[in-house]
Amino acid sequence: MSQRRILRRQWWILATASAGLALAGCGSATKSATTSTTTPTTSTTTPTTTATTPPTTTPVPSIAPYLALWPFRTVADVQSWEQNSSPTGTGSWHLSAATTALHFTMGFLGFSEINVVVRTTLDATGAHVAVGFRPTSSVTSTSAIVHLVRWGTGSNAPWEVVGTDDTTFSLTTPAYGATASSPLHVGGTISGVDENIRVTVRQPSSSAPIGSSCCTPAGGTGTPWQATVTFTGATDPVLTAIAATGGHVQSVERFTVTGVHSPHG
Repeated sequence: MSQRRILRRQWWILATASAGLALAGCGSATKSATTSTTTPTTSTTTPTTTATTPPTTTPVPSIAPYLALWPFRTVADVQSWEQNSSPTGTGSWHLSAATTALHFTMGFLGFSEINVVVRTTLDATGAHVAVGFRPTSSVTSTSAIVHLVRWGTGSNAPWEVVGTDDTTFSLTTPAYGATASSPLHVGGTISGVDENIRVTVRQPSSSAPIGSSCCTPAGGTGTPWQATVTFTGATDPVLTAIAATGGHVQSVERFTVTGVHSPHG
């Protein structure tokens, strides 16, 4: 065989081998692409639940053995005020025994001339606020001693009027805490001269008295007095019976109150 034929044969063998290698490489790359799979990932979100705890309120205690005369009528009234009041708001006077006593005297009872706090005494039974008037610029006269207790819980507990501390003018019939019926028989004792006793029956939900009687003359020292008053429209749990006298310096100079259960409250 000639040398030229030998060289031509070697060149053909090398070319054939190179073509096989090239085809093998392309087949491997194609298989890898066609057999490659992608597994999707799934994200699972577990919902969370937030428990809502209802607000707690501190129960308002009873003021027994006292009766709630004014300004609050029920435990619910007190609780509502404690939850919604502000110590510096328009109702902050409820936190002052002296101011509450004046509101009771001038507002609820309608004795606008009795507009002075003479003194305030605090003891284990509550606050005792002497209210009165000034017949002259240098003289102060005591008209009654209003008894109040705190009704509620904590330092934000408001003051409630529960009666009067009686000395020279008392209202002992009906008994404190009795159940009233109309006509109501009232009475007590009085010390004074030329007194004229007016009796009224009031309840917090009414702006005017629901009954009145005028007038019973009285006088002497510790002298018994009595009267009868008819009333209608009682709906509140507690009624206040009021006896007042005056006429020497001003229309009302002294008063006394007692609390009774309403027949329909």
